[in-house]
Amino acid sequence: MSASAFEPAPGAIKQIIRDGEPDTVAVEEPLEIRVDEEAVAVTMRTPGHDEELALGFLYGEGLIAEPRSAGLTDDFAANTVVVAGPLARRLDNRRFYTTSSCGVCGKGAIEEVALHGPAVAPGWHGSPLTRELLAGLPDRLVQPGFARTGGLHATGLFDAKLELLCAREDVGRHNAMDKVIGWALGQGLLPFKDAVLCVSGRLSFELVQKAAASGAAVLVGVGAPTSLAVELAHERGVTLCGFARGDRINVYSGSERLKNS
Repeated sequence: MSASAFEPAPGAIKQIIRDGEPDTVAVEEPLEIRVDEEAVAVTMRTPGHDEELALGFLYGEGLIAEPRSAGLTDDFAANTVVVAGPLARRLDNRRFYTTSSCGVCGKGAIEEVALHGPAVAPGWHGSPLTRELLAGLPDRLVQPGFARTGGLHATGLFDAKLELLCAREDVGRHNAMDKVIGWALGQGLLPFKDAVLCVSGRLSFELVQKAAASGAAVLVGVGAPTSLAVELAHERGVTLCGFARGDRINVYSGSERLKNS
């Protein structure tokens, strides 16, 4: 990782006064995502890597399938990203609004939430996976913004050798994953093969869905999974691991990828 990886993204943190003393908090601002000037989504996010966020979100929703040009505009203090079209599928007049705590707000039915796609490729062809190795991944996440504020989530992408390729932070755990997936799209790494995504919080349905859509074989989190997250992981063939702490981890699906499980 470069030296800049150990500094918060520009605009991600803000100095305030608390109890008469200086303090630092995470920034939360809206970001509008447009495709060919058509508004597609608004998300509450932490500024930084906004183009990656837009591309990762659109990829996870099945709206794009390849790298696109994307750039911030001057609208609303640069809180708008315009992505080159066209969309891979029609939206049918449906738009997305996501908050920092909810990645699927505004989708009215489970049929709209559950995107249908191929299962993740079975097996694992990288370095042998053990519970101990996976349990240690959260300690290897680069989280400079969290260290300064305590208010940011992180997602890290690890390759088949369990080397950290990319880490991103955001007030929204789903945004942090979108930023990583958007980065990977620009690097030509999607769909993933023998890759691990590691998140700093709990494991929700939308995180499993985004991981599965990216082709990630393994998703690791420091927190607990939800019932829908476990169900979807089984359905899409994702190895889902939670409560990753120290040298211990709980495996909720896909244990066949782990050595001696």
